[in-house]
Amino acid sequence: MSELKKILIAPDGFKESLKAIEVAKSMEIGVKKVWPKIETKLLPVADGGDGTMETIIGQSNGKIYNSMVTDPLGRKIVAEWGGIESKNIAVIEIAKSSGLSLLTEEERNPLITSTRGAGQLIKEALDLGYKEIIIGVGGSATNDGGIGMLSELGVKFYNSEKKEIGDGGNALIDLEYIDTSKLDNRIKNTSIIVACDVSNPLCGPKGASAIFGPQKGATPQMVSKLDKALMNYAKIIKKDLGIDIINYPGSGASGGLGAAFMAFFGARLRLGADIVLDLLDIDTQLKDSNLVIVGEGQFDRSTIFNKAPISVAHRAKSIGIPVLGIAGSLGAGFNEIHNHGIDSMFSLVNRPMSINDAVSNSKRLIEIATEQACRAINMGLKYR
Repeated sequence: MSELKKILIAPDGFKESLKAIEVAKSMEIGVKKVWPKIETKLLPVADGGDGTMETIIGQSNGKIYNSMVTDPLGRKIVAEWGGIESKNIAVIEIAKSSGLSLLTEEERNPLITSTRGAGQLIKEALDLGYKEIIIGVGGSATNDGGIGMLSELGVKFYNSEKKEIGDGGNALIDLEYIDTSKLDNRIKNTSIIVACDVSNPLCGPKGASAIFGPQKGATPQMVSKLDKALMNYAKIIKKDLGIDIINYPGSGASGGLGAAFMAFFGARLRLGADIVLDLLDIDTQLKDSNLVIVGEGQFDRSTIFNKAPISVAHRAKSIGIPVLGIAGSLGAGFNEIHNHGIDSMFSLVNRPMSINDAVSNSKRLIEIATEQACRAINMGLKYR
C-alpha cells in the first residue's frame, strides 16, 4: 500500500450504543483528521441480527413500513419492516414483532410466547406484492417452532381431538396433525431467504431449547419440556409433510423458526452477513479501495463465527486490501481474528472508564481510536 486514495468504511453497529451508520460517520471524522482530502465511502453493514433491516433499507433507498401486529404475548404493537421497491424485496426482522427485547425479564416464558406477529408481517409483505422476502431470525423470544407464524399464513395445527392446539412452545406437545391445505398460495411464488448464522439442529443438547431456551426465560425443567415438544413437532412434520427436519443444520434457529421456514416454505438459509454484503454490492465498492475499516461493539473469539467484520475482511483480503478494525473493547480470544483477515485492531477504551461512560461517549471515542489508527498507518507510509 504505497498510496491511499480511497477508504471503505464498513462497520456493524455497536450493540446498545450506536447504529452502524453512526459508527461509520464517527470513523470518517477520525479518518479526515489525518487525511482530509482522501475519498471515503461509508457502507454500514450487518449480519442478520439487530439493525439488519435498517442497514439494508438505508443503503438501498428503500422504504420503512409500520404495521400493527401482535407481540410474543398477543398484545398489539407497531412493528417496522422494510421494502426495496426497485428490487421487489421485503426485509423483515423477527425481533421487531416476536423479539426478546419486547418483553420484560418477568414476562419471558417460551412455553407460551408466539411468533404470530412474524406471520402478520410476512402476510403484509405478500399483500403489497413483494416477491422476495429476506428474514432475519435473530433475537426471538419464542420456542414455538414457528407455529404462530404459520397459523397466520393459513396452516392449521390439531390435537388428537381435531381441535387447534393454540400458541406457544408447550402447545406442540399435543400436536397430532398438520393441515397445510389453506397455506397462503402466494408463498409458492415467493422466494424466502432466511438470514441465519447458527447451525443448531431442532432438538437435543445442541438444539433450540437447550442452547437458546435459557436466554428466553426457560428453566431446566422448561427446557426439557420444550425439547420434547419440538421432537413431537418434528415427528408430525415427517408424518404429514414427508420432511425429516429434526437434525437439519439451522432448523433450531430462533426457537425452531428455521425448521418452519425450511419445511413449510422450502426457504434457503444463508449467512446473514453474506446476504447483506451481496445486497449492498460490497465487491464493487472494494475494487478501487486501498484500505477497509470495520468494527463492532467487541472483538473476541465469537467474532470469527460469521460476524459482519470478518465477512467484510474475507472479501477485502481476497483481493489484497488491508483491513483495520475498531471495536468498543477487545475480549477473550481477539488475537484469533488476525488469522481471519483483520490486520490490526484498536479499542475505544483509552483510559479507565465505566461501561456507561464508554457507551455515552462512544461517538467521540470512535473518532479518537480511528484517528490514532490512521496516524499509525500514516507514519508507516512516511517512513517505509
